[in-house]
This record gives sequence, C-alpha cells and structure tokens, in this order.
Amino acid sequence: MADVVVREAEGADVARAARTLREAFADYPFTRHVIAEDDHLGRLERFQELFVARVGLPYGKVWVEDDVRAVAVWTTPETPPDVLGELVPRFAELAGDRLEAYEAAEAVMAAQRPEGPVWFLGTVGVDPAAQGLGLGAAVVRPGIEAAERAGVPAFLETSEGRNVKFYQRLGFEVVSEYDLPDGGPRTWSMIRR
Repeated sequence: MADVVVREAEGADVARAARTLREAFADYPFTRHVIAEDDHLGRLERFQELFVARVGLPYGKVWVEDDVRAVAVWTTPETPPDVLGELVPRFAELAGDRLEAYEAAEAVMAAQRPEGPVWFLGTVGVDPAAQGLGLGAAVVRPGIEAAERAGVPAFLETSEGRNVKFYQRLGFEVVSEYDLPDGGPRTWSMIRR
C-alpha cells in the first residue's frame, strides 16, 4: 500500500467527511442508542456534519485522509467551552425520540471527562470499505502529536469494545468503564497522558 496522505480538512471536505462518518457510525452502539431510528442515517450524517463544520473546523482540528476515507475531529484546550452548548438544540432535534437517552448518556460521560486542558478526540471514523488499511491511526496521530507538543493529555470515549485495543496501541489507557443509562452500551473513557 502507498503511504497514507493525511491533511487538515477544509470547508470543501465537510460533506464527504460527514458521509464517511455516517458510514463508519451506521451501527455504532452509542449513536444507535442516542439518535432516533426514524431516518437514523440521515440524522447521523447531519449530526456529524454539525460537529465537523461548526466545532472541528472553526474551533478545533480536523484531519482527513486525502480522499476523505478517514476523518478525525478534535477539540483542543483553545476550543471555547460554549461552542457545543450553542449546538445543543440542534443535537436534541437530531436525537429525536432518543433525547432522554442522549441527555442521560451525556451526563454520565461528562462526569468521566478530565477537568483540565485536554485534546479531545470527539469523533473518528473510516469508511468501512477502507478499514484495515491504517487510515484510522493515520488521521488520529496528528492530534496525539499536537497534544504532546502542547504538554496536555489526549482523551476519547468509545462505546465499541474492539476499539479499546486499537486505542491502546496508540498509547491510550482506560481510565473508566461504565454502562450508559437506559440500556445504553458499555463505554470506555481513555486517556493518553
């Protein structure tokens, strides 16, 4: 396989990034639990598009594989804390009849998050047709390196058990493991110090 080309995303990448993330998260336990089944994939794509376009690009960092088959969206210590708050009404709308589950999950997860400065891997996904090619690690590494340069930890949450070993290979360690309320999936909070 040729070397993977990773670059910072641009505005022109948003639609493709949202589609890639939609495909990557189509059966992901967390999003299945907190986003309504009615038009689930459409809601999921709009959710990811909001996160990429309204959080990652203007206030964080977004790295993509050159063909946008892999996407990683990070918030940084410089990301204003109220940015996500401004989007809560849109996220609530997209959650639909899963709003209570979404709010309960977010409350539990928020209690597990670090209090100090951190690079937070908010979402990362690889098009299922391109998985296993090293693209996921390739788009995550620039955020890890940036966190190291800044002298702060990198943090993430995953609700897929098989992802835990993937992130451990990148230097993350599990700091908490818990079940989300309302029959939600097991979730792992992980940090790279």
